[in-house]
Amino acid sequence: MGTIQKMSAKVAIQISETLFHHLQGIAQRSNRSVEELLTATLTIFLPPISAWPETLTHELAEMIWLSDQALWTATRPSFSNAEQHRLAELNDLNDDRSLTAQEDTERHDLLTQYDRALLRRAQAFAILARRGHSIPNYSELPYPE
Repeated sequence: MGTIQKMSAKVAIQISETLFHHLQGIAQRSNRSVEELLTATLTIFLPPISAWPETLTHELAEMIWLSDQALWTATRPSFSNAEQHRLAELNDLNDDRSLTAQEDTERHDLLTQYDRALLRRAQAFAILARRGHSIPNYSELPYPE
């Protein structure tokens, strides 16, 4: 039986002394090395490598560079009431009968749009939270128009 080896690479980066001391303090308090702390942090905060289409992965990763104002804008619903209504209608039809090829394609496209909109909103909220902003409760979120 062979063993599975995880490949790794060393990366040298230059960070401020203040940031290094902050990382060092957190690492010591958590009984980890600075390297382990940075690896865990990057693993948590970067989107999965292959779970989504490359264009979506790139879009979500690039959001880290947006201004706070642009991120707050990205938290607004982008899936309209009309789109939600049509998706619900297609789902109901699908419960009653088989969808036509055109209906099935439309339903798939609407689901893809919904998923992308939801992921963009979630990413925007996550980045804002990491930047120290207060994030509204679910019940306080705006509804699509």
